[in-house]
Amino acid sequence: MQPPAAAPARYDADALETFCRAVFLAAGADEATAEAATRAMMHGSRLGVDSHGVRLLGHYVATMTGGRVNPRPDLRFLTEFGAVATLDAGDAHGALGAYHAQRKAVELAGRFGIGAVAIRNNSHFGPAGAFALAAAEAGCIGLAFCNSDSFMRLHEGAERFHGTNPIAIAVPVKGGNPWLFDMATSAIPYNRVQLYRSLGRPLPEGTASDPRGRNTTDPEQAEMLAPLGGEFGFKGAGLAGFVEILSAVLTGMRLSFEILPMPGPDMSTPRGMGAFVMAIRPDAFLPQEEFESRMARYLEALRGSQAVPGGTVMAPGDREWAEAERRRTLGIPIDRATMDAFARLAGTYGIPAPVPLAPPPDGPLRRHTEK
Repeated sequence: MQPPAAAPARYDADALETFCRAVFLAAGADEATAEAATRAMMHGSRLGVDSHGVRLLGHYVATMTGGRVNPRPDLRFLTEFGAVATLDAGDAHGALGAYHAQRKAVELAGRFGIGAVAIRNNSHFGPAGAFALAAAEAGCIGLAFCNSDSFMRLHEGAERFHGTNPIAIAVPVKGGNPWLFDMATSAIPYNRVQLYRSLGRPLPEGTASDPRGRNTTDPEQAEMLAPLGGEFGFKGAGLAGFVEILSAVLTGMRLSFEILPMPGPDMSTPRGMGAFVMAIRPDAFLPQEEFESRMARYLEALRGSQAVPGGTVMAPGDREWAEAERRRTLGIPIDRATMDAFARLAGTYGIPAPVPLAPPPDGPLRRHTEK
């Protein structure tokens, strides 16, 4: 295993956003693709989900210039039946397909109280929470699901089967940040392994297996991920299967073990991925004021419940919103591998690379700890 890496440098969020968007445009993406891809990555980097943040910029550019992802796609709704629709994303960047579909789901929820959109011919979309949050920001309960290339073993399995198959849910909260739940159905996401490799950090116990299915904490030896649940991993495997049904079976797209690996080497063939999003309008079920007051009462009771000594009870999203506030002040931490990738992209496209923020006057910034 590599020795521990130096503490990441920190960057201004606006500077990172400007750089990422400029690189996408210079690489041939249209405005909608550049905006959606950047928005999704910045969601990850702002909220502390670094495995799905701006570290993916170089990979996404490679998929666009190589032909795997269409940087100027034609998105079309193939069917619409009441509150449901099917979107053909035209091999778009996954974030563009997901945001486009979620806007449609919100529109359908405005008419029917609920909206659901199946997405065909999409690609890796990054942090699922970004697309659930898009619905919450429009006043709806949002859900987002996507399967991915096979990387997670089954419970008591010794080969890759499901992808990390995330589930994300966001609920609007009056006067506060949305309740935001975003999880992989594997013990950790695949991109976390890549991030820990670049940081030279060991993986948590019981989260990954070597090529023979034995548990390992060495990210260099991680061949597959464990399902969520540890000794009760059938729970994570079952949830991954549910996401597989929504994202692949229901959309007619590829099952996880049929999807080309995210890292390549083939960057020219579209991956044929599916996804699924939903939006639910609360006032279709009860008066808006009652929904808001009940959510407030629920969250007050949750956050006020007794914690174990030294512990803190938090609602889903509390940790991420607190990290977002901290990063607004201190900047976004970027690991060395990502900084090197920025330098290469800046040189390729003639775009000034973002400059790290100066450390605060009271000493070096604390090392970022992945949640």
